Amino acid sequence: MTVEEISKKVEEQKKYFASGKTMPVENRIKALKKLMAAICRNEDSIAAALKKDLGKSVTEAYMCEIGVAKSEITYMLRHINRFAAEKRVLTPLAQFAAKSYVKPVPYGVTLIMSPWNYPFLLTIEPLTDALAAGNTAVVKPSAYSPATSEVVEKIIAEAFDPGMVTVVNGGREENRSLLQEPFDYVFFTGSQAVGKEVLRNCADRLTPATLELGGKSPVIVDSTAKIPLAARRIVFGKYLNCGQTCVAPDYIYCHASVKDRLVQYLKKEIIAQFSEAPLNNGNYGRIINEKHFLRICGLIDDEKLAYGGKADREGCRIEPSIMDNVTWDDAIMQEEIFGPVLPILTYESLKDTVQIINSKPRPLALYLFTENNKAVRYVTQNCQFGGGCINDTIIHLATSRMGFGGVGESGMGSYHGKDGFDTFSHRKSIVNKATWMDLSMRYQPYTREKGSLIRRFLK
Repeated sequence: MTVEEISKKVEEQKKYFASGKTMPVENRIKALKKLMAAICRNEDSIAAALKKDLGKSVTEAYMCEIGVAKSEITYMLRHINRFAAEKRVLTPLAQFAAKSYVKPVPYGVTLIMSPWNYPFLLTIEPLTDALAAGNTAVVKPSAYSPATSEVVEKIIAEAFDPGMVTVVNGGREENRSLLQEPFDYVFFTGSQAVGKEVLRNCADRLTPATLELGGKSPVIVDSTAKIPLAARRIVFGKYLNCGQTCVAPDYIYCHASVKDRLVQYLKKEIIAQFSEAPLNNGNYGRIINEKHFLRICGLIDDEKLAYGGKADREGCRIEPSIMDNVTWDDAIMQEEIFGPVLPILTYESLKDTVQIINSKPRPLALYLFTENNKAVRYVTQNCQFGGGCINDTIIHLATSRMGFGGVGESGMGSYHGKDGFDTFSHRKSIVNKATWMDLSMRYQPYTREKGSLIRRFLK
């Protein structure tokens, strides 16, 4: 798409927003219902596209993308009237007589840039929040997941006037062109490297932005953990979507006393969940492309493989793998893996482990397996991370009742549910002052009596 075509789309959206059509809550509800209906009509096509792009099974496609997106729409439909309502607040006595309130209003024309790893969910979920808040949206799906991007474009074309929601497909040139446009808000999900570029462009225009990035998310397994259950839940979270999940466990920090037992059960769980020949399992997905496939293969140290390691270059598939006796000097610990390889490090002191984690870039997620409540309190209080789970993995992002987002290098801002509505809303603080009286103490000339009154009110 040319620069001129992109500019025309953005200008069309600015005119649509200026018309006021997105302001009434009833119109927002209609938009969300149209989106839900279009998704329901195209469920089979969505699942087929996710299979083509990432090898996802029908069950995984619904569980991790379609169903979660529909749940966000349903949640917004139930709560949008409350989220959009003016909120009364107390007025200070010094401002008597007046009514004070906070009024949520949309930013205007938003840009939503989504990634390839969950190409449907991570497009539709922020779009849902943007529409609920009363914005228009230009959606830019990833070029790495073309089949899903095509379905997303079809769904949006079915549901919306292009002035309200439109899709721009393409690659880096389209991204650059979009970031030169005068959007009112930018929502980006993707890598840290691209996130920095997005933020640089937003800074030039002082455009507010939310960045949902990634990082090396640790799993801490202490000596009290229920090892068989921990292994089961870690294997699920790590190898879901072949490890191509922003909150996937990146590595395990295991107490040395239980490490061998954990490795044993991790192997059992890989076999139980994916069979002894995962590369022949039709429900086990694929790496998005050869570039990423080769990058992940290059991180595997055969001498430290405890399980797996086989790969199919033609199909871009790598079986679930475990690396043992790993240190921070290994190549696999120098970057986010974003693939089905699980390195294991050991520790003796939980305090030292927390210090090491805090010395690294802030992770998007952290997972702790323990039966010790003191350990829970210590880690959640002292470790810096976006969000996480105790005795499970990744499920904290699958709820509309809590915000989801990173901290530091793993992102800024959050969304889902009320947090998502607030992210795409500007909250105007308004004081409606009465006209039947007027306190004179704030006006010059200032006297000792006025000064005494001001000190009484303001303390």
